[in-house]
Amino acid sequence: MRIGELSRLTNVSARAIRHYEEKGLLTADRLDNDYRDFSESAIERVRAIQLYLKLGLTTDEIRGLFQCETASPDDYEYCEEMLEIYEQKLKKVNFQIEAMLQLKKLLERQIELTAAKKKTTQTSV
Repeated sequence: MRIGELSRLTNVSARAIRHYEEKGLLTADRLDNDYRDFSESAIERVRAIQLYLKLGLTTDEIRGLFQCETASPDDYEYCEEMLEIYEQKLKKVNFQIEAMLQLKKLLERQIELTAAKKKTTQTSV
């Protein structure tokens, strides 16, 4: 199938599909007219790429996962690298959540202090 059809079937832009191919996540044969010719399996591959991107993985991490050659993102053989990548990603997400909670507390404190100063200034005038 050509890139336009793959794009339509997966709801992923042709530009993104070209990017995936450039990053080694997806392969296509080339026809005599130099058009890309994707196999039917490219549909599931693009869907898997989309899932992994939503999980926050980079294209390099995804390429590593694909070296395990999974059938689909929800139905795969155990892969040591996959577990390690997921654990590292979760650790990073938890760190970011903690940092955001700290920032939230700081902002709430500053809002409280600023509101109190504003109230003091308005009552003393």
